[in-house]
Amino acid sequence: MLKKITQLFPLWAILLSVLAYQQPQWFTSLKGDIIPLLIIIMLTMGLTLQRTDFINVIHNKKAILTGLILQFTVMPLSALLISLILGFNSELTIGMVLVGSVAGGTSSNVMCYLAKGDVALSITMTAISTLVGVILTPLLVGLLAGHSVDVPVFSMLLSLVKIVLIPVVVGVLINTQCHRFTQKLDTLLPVISMLAIVTIIAIVVALNQRNLTSIGPLVAAAVILHNSVGLLSGYWICRLLRFNETICRTVAFEVGLQNSGLATALAMKFFTATAAVPGTLFSVWHNISGSCLAGYWSHKKGTSTANVSLKGTSE
Repeated sequence: MLKKITQLFPLWAILLSVLAYQQPQWFTSLKGDIIPLLIIIMLTMGLTLQRTDFINVIHNKKAILTGLILQFTVMPLSALLISLILGFNSELTIGMVLVGSVAGGTSSNVMCYLAKGDVALSITMTAISTLVGVILTPLLVGLLAGHSVDVPVFSMLLSLVKIVLIPVVVGVLINTQCHRFTQKLDTLLPVISMLAIVTIIAIVVALNQRNLTSIGPLVAAAVILHNSVGLLSGYWICRLLRFNETICRTVAFEVGLQNSGLATALAMKFFTATAAVPGTLFSVWHNISGSCLAGYWSHKKGTSTANVSLKGTSE
């Protein structure tokens, strides 16, 4: 039952977005809860990880390095290029670059499982990119968008330590020391994470209710294009590098599905509500595109993998 609720994430996100658009006053007062909600998401992610997930990097160095390079080059650069082509203002550009500069989203673990990818590799890549992103995200945003808007790189770095690094580390430590207890929460944690992210989406929609009509369709087109670039580049570059089909699918999800909830929270904290629109729309769309692609790949024969246990949460 709980798994079915989580798998319907795109539906809940759309329904709550419509509700927030129709009744913005129900959600605007929750603006200050965005950061606490994101901390909850990061903590739930940490509670699904163990030290062995990080040790797995030794066995998959080439695939993980390829994914990390694509994650922090293709996604931020394509976000900036798309913004320039579509003539976005500084607020929307910073929002797009934020989405492109954050780590991979934990929903990639779920999509990878459904698509018969290497879930152990997916979890490892998500965990490592999340930790690496604490440093790279503010640096990339400052480098790519700092010319049009003042980017508080150091303040953003400190916030990422508090919002991402500490909750994830605490979660890993709790899971390591109390694994029997946390194992019982495996089906509940994705639901908690999903509820937190759809609430964040609703808050941002409510705060942008007045200008979503004018900027929504164009930003949605940009988000769809950005997500497609990530999925396609992740898959086909790995094919060119002669990785097996399982790894190609895994890297595609890791590159194309972003931690857009984090991008949204950072936009709200350091910039404007408008800058949070790309992250909000990306949160909805990448779960729809990821689900469709996972469904397609699940019916296509791929290289089998030794470990397909699902531990990731849905973001």
